[in-house]
Amino acid sequence: MPIANYSTTVNVMKTLGDIQGMLVSHGARSIIINYSSDKEPESLSFLINTQFGEMPFHLPANIDRIVAVMNRGKTKSSVSREQAARVGWRIIRDWVRAQVAIIETEMVTVEQVFLPYMETKTGKSLYEIMVENRLQISQGNQK
Repeated sequence: MPIANYSTTVNVMKTLGDIQGMLVSHGARSIIINYSSDKEPESLSFLINTQFGEMPFHLPANIDRIVAVMNRGKTKSSVSREQAARVGWRIIRDWVRAQVAIIETEMVTVEQVFLPYMETKTGKSLYEIMVENRLQISQGNQK
């Protein structure tokens, strides 16, 4: 099965605007696009109100991985970094749209959906901290 949005021609900035619009319409108060040294959007950070107060989240777009995956098995032509960026951000847009839909239906909360991407005081995501701790979560005295 082909990668979602593999043939998109939608500009990355248009897609980022779509993502920002969805987040703002669902309570985001601040949105920052983080750029690499090559002036390429590499992640999006935002603050949103939750039942626990305002919380920061960070959504990365790992374009290097997308390039590698899209070029895996290609023999004639390789996928450009620009195309991989369009694909990656479009996938993130689709994911955010799906998450917003289940939040709107009150099946889940913002915290449940975005929890792995929550930024901690150290600047790391909750997921990164869990990986560093080998996903060990205290379960009493169980071994």
